[in-house]
Amino acid sequence: MKKNMKIVLGLALLAGLVSSCNLDKEPLNGPATGTFPTNETEAESGLLGAYKALTLLDASSTPFLHVLDNITDIGYARPGNNYTPGITSSYTTDNALATKPWTAHYKTLARVHLVLDNLAALQGKIAPEKLKQLDAELRFIRAYVYSQLIELYGGVPLLTKNVPLGEANIGKTDAAEIRQWIMDELTAIADALPVNQSAFGKVRASSVAAYMLKARVALYAGKYELAAESADKAIKLSDGLHELTPFNESINYAGKNHVAGEPDVSNIFGHEGFKSSKEWIWVMEYNVSVPGNVHNQQYYAASRLGRGVAYWGPTQDFIDSFQASDGLPVTESAVYDAAHPFAHRDPRLDMYCVRPGARFLGYQFEMNSAFKNVANYWPVLNGTSEKPAVVANADQTNAARSYSGYLWRKHVDIKDFATTSVNGQSDLNIGLFRYAELLLIYAEAKIEANKIDNSVYDAINQIRLRAHMPPLRTGLSQAELRKALRYERKVELAGDGFRWYDLRRWGIASQILNGNLYLNRDANQWSSAVLVKIDDNGSPVYNKELANKVFGVQDVIFKINKDELWPIPESEIVMVPDLKQNPGY
Repeated sequence: MKKNMKIVLGLALLAGLVSSCNLDKEPLNGPATGTFPTNETEAESGLLGAYKALTLLDASSTPFLHVLDNITDIGYARPGNNYTPGITSSYTTDNALATKPWTAHYKTLARVHLVLDNLAALQGKIAPEKLKQLDAELRFIRAYVYSQLIELYGGVPLLTKNVPLGEANIGKTDAAEIRQWIMDELTAIADALPVNQSAFGKVRASSVAAYMLKARVALYAGKYELAAESADKAIKLSDGLHELTPFNESINYAGKNHVAGEPDVSNIFGHEGFKSSKEWIWVMEYNVSVPGNVHNQQYYAASRLGRGVAYWGPTQDFIDSFQASDGLPVTESAVYDAAHPFAHRDPRLDMYCVRPGARFLGYQFEMNSAFKNVANYWPVLNGTSEKPAVVANADQTNAARSYSGYLWRKHVDIKDFATTSVNGQSDLNIGLFRYAELLLIYAEAKIEANKIDNSVYDAINQIRLRAHMPPLRTGLSQAELRKALRYERKVELAGDGFRWYDLRRWGIASQILNGNLYLNRDANQWSSAVLVKIDDNGSPVYNKELANKVFGVQDVIFKINKDELWPIPESEIVMVPDLKQNPGY
């Protein structure tokens, strides 16, 4: 059913893009919009073209949001000119990763304005409620795009219509002003949107999504009471529509070795999840039937034996952040054993990450040189044998194996295994808004506003209990709840693209991203003495003398008053004289 829906949307997208093919020319200078759209069909097609434009932002053929966490403390990318500069304060004004979002987002804005600029001319040709909804959806996309731009670049040119070439010398609008503009826009349009757009696979915006975006922007702006109010509205509108999806039975494999089975979260983050999970509020749709509307995320995330290139994975710092199964940090837990570090842990370690001794994409995953051969479970999975085969361990011998010693499991679906290769392609959708994040927005806003009540505990505990973790004890102070909240955001939202924003808005980036990040490419054993404590932000503190002997080290640098923002593309500065570069570049 979902695949058929993708094909229908794909035909509409193709129709819409015929009228916007010139939008790839200049990010700030959209074409003359003329009379488009002239009818409801064209307006719908143009709207779907704007939604599709969101899918075009990627890096290493991976949707951008799933790249971001790999330039923080929790993820690590293969060292190189695009990704390492993000953690070593060495971005340049032509760095591909740092400048790509600017161009992509302004192209999306041009697609929005192509339709929005002339939408009023359709009054009398389209039913008033339909016209109102089209207007609201286009403005929602625009608000979302600006919410992304200001978090990466700070103040940016605020365009509310396409700008002719001769009028394109537009300077920055302050980020705080844009945040307020976004919130005002969302207030104006939220109730004009349907409460639910599941008929479109949650690709199109709903009023739940609008209130959630408003809550997120307010939270990032430090407007905690407004964030709590907006999140509460979104939660109430979600009643009967959105909820957490339980992990499937493979959560029973968490903490066990490859023989037990393979942890799997595809019922949430895979093809099955995007088809049926109520957790998703808004998603980006990919469609193999539409030219250019696929990605190769699986290839970059998969293991070498899994036909991938193991391009990025969790850091040792992130692995050590996971609590023990009793809900305590590993430095305080009686059930944690450094000799068996993956047993008795928060099950999300195995549900979201891949570590030595686990099964991934049908293979035993090992990074230590002692494992010359590993188990291949595909004969068992395919029903051709009752026992796994034995294969040479390419995950350990390949020179470009995982650089961190771990891999991401969360956004990889084993169903795409057959097409995971350098020439492979996937149309696995990408989630933008998830009910778990909404609960955490609400909880954080209430905690920071110091309006703590049982609803805060309920929001966090829903997520913890889904993960088979113990609930928070009652009677916690504001500081203790803040610590609990930051742990949940770090773990539950890992790989979703929020960590960079959280580090900056919490004011801890200069603390976390200065010094060393630890990697364990050789899967070395470590003792409990390596870890000193887990701090109030849920980050491990190491005995550096011991850690430096056991783990690989990546030096990281964060310069205050520079690295809070990314550089504006130099090409934009040249074209738009009133546009000033961000500090430090």
